[in-house]
Amino acid sequence: MKHADTPTRPGEATSQIPDVDVTLHVNGDPYRMRFDSRVTLLDALRDHLGLTGAKKGCDQGACGACTVLVDGKRIVSCLALAAQYDGREITTVEGLTEDGEPHPLQKAFARHDAFQCGYCTPGQIMSAVSLEAEGRAGTDADIREFMSGNICRCGAYPNIRAAIRDVVSEGNDASL
Repeated sequence: MKHADTPTRPGEATSQIPDVDVTLHVNGDPYRMRFDSRVTLLDALRDHLGLTGAKKGCDQGACGACTVLVDGKRIVSCLALAAQYDGREITTVEGLTEDGEPHPLQKAFARHDAFQCGYCTPGQIMSAVSLEAEGRAGTDADIREFMSGNICRCGAYPNIRAAIRDVVSEGNDASL
């Protein structure tokens, strides 16, 4: 089992906030961690495990930049307490590659230039993986509706939809 570095907090000795022991199964590997019970899943991934693919956008669950999969279902990790996911399977964008080969949706995003600044791209890809697995990527209207929780400030939506359509129409299994 891997142990993650858990930085100490200022004033930790006098803190009244309890620490929790959690095992997060991230991208197939278990990580035993101890941290403040208020730590979000996003902060656990980024600050404690160094997995910076999920982005901190709005920190209010409105933009989708922090989207990850938990047990195959997409969630916004900025609103989830890490302690709630003890023992659950978490997949981040870093976990999509297999043997160094990008996931079909990662390839399609590159092929269709489905990003400009790239900040939202990991969350968009994670949401698209789930969308395809859910069988909800049938039409442009479906894709637009079910991807509506993922905001792209650059406005690359047509290319994002094209990338998703491309993977679905090729019959690639974009699920995990």
